[in-house]
Amino acid sequence: MNEPQASLRVVAIGGGTGLSTLLRGLKCYVAAPGAAIPSSNPTCKPVPCLIRELSAIVTVTDDGGSSGRLREDLNILPPGDLRNCLVALSEDEHLLSQLFQYRFSQGDLDGHSFGNLFLAALTGITGDFAQAVQTSSQILATRGRIYPSTTANATLSALMDDGSTVHGETNITASRRSIAELMLSPADAGPLPETLDAIGSADLITIGPGSLYTSLITNLLVRGIPEALTASHASRVYICNLMTQANESLNLTASQHIEKILDHAGARIFDYALINTAPIRPQALAQYARFGQLPIAADLDRIRSLGVEPITGNFVHEGDVLRHNYDTVAETVVNLALQR
Repeated sequence: MNEPQASLRVVAIGGGTGLSTLLRGLKCYVAAPGAAIPSSNPTCKPVPCLIRELSAIVTVTDDGGSSGRLREDLNILPPGDLRNCLVALSEDEHLLSQLFQYRFSQGDLDGHSFGNLFLAALTGITGDFAQAVQTSSQILATRGRIYPSTTANATLSALMDDGSTVHGETNITASRRSIAELMLSPADAGPLPETLDAIGSADLITIGPGSLYTSLITNLLVRGIPEALTASHASRVYICNLMTQANESLNLTASQHIEKILDHAGARIFDYALINTAPIRPQALAQYARFGQLPIAADLDRIRSLGVEPITGNFVHEGDVLRHNYDTVAETVVNLALQR
């Protein structure tokens, strides 16, 4: 019997820890850069190398912490989420994660991470932030391409449920009001051509997991991305968060998450929604309940009424914090694409 060969083109859209977590699972299906396609990836569990191209499209609206300071001081895009994706896709993640996530604790560099400074330095050398990310990918031998969702110096504003408007991602996430609508300035911020090409040729597109507005919807406000997703013939999968999140999604069910995304995208951009239905330990639930966070209710019939097919199962990994089990999630979405 012939071994399965790498065939899938995969695009993962998002930001924050959710996207980098998913990429750790997907990279197990990608051959090492420059290597002949083996029957499995020796650096991961023995799975076939079924992905020939893996691309990550990453939000770039962060204006806090080290990323925000570099954005203001050097007039570059915020590098933090892209740095996390570089680490997740790198060949030697353990060593590089220590180096790239190293945060200085004194002097003028206090609060900056090495990885953010590395990207800032490469931007100065190349004169182009997107090129700096691609050069970093080559240096780190990543198992995929990483694109900022836009190269425009874009900022977020949010219309809140009391009619007020809050400007800036940090202020939005700190607000105690619920978000009614998210807006991007400039409104015509566009993506890289490579981003639209990756979406157009993809066999599998994932959106999530991640903060509903500031990690996911922000990407869909970039001109051309919703249209490309609508026109795509790929298997399009929304990966729903495990828990609700303060001011972004408190009290929202899984179907309401989808509705918020579709409202901002202006079209149906999902075929499937991956929903965790496994129970979570009471101790973990109690920890999150202190902040009003609860497991996201899986209202499956309502999801189907939106034209989206729910895929349920045990997708949770319980550590110090709740995360998706990236091996299980990656295996599930890859199999969905192969079946189609």
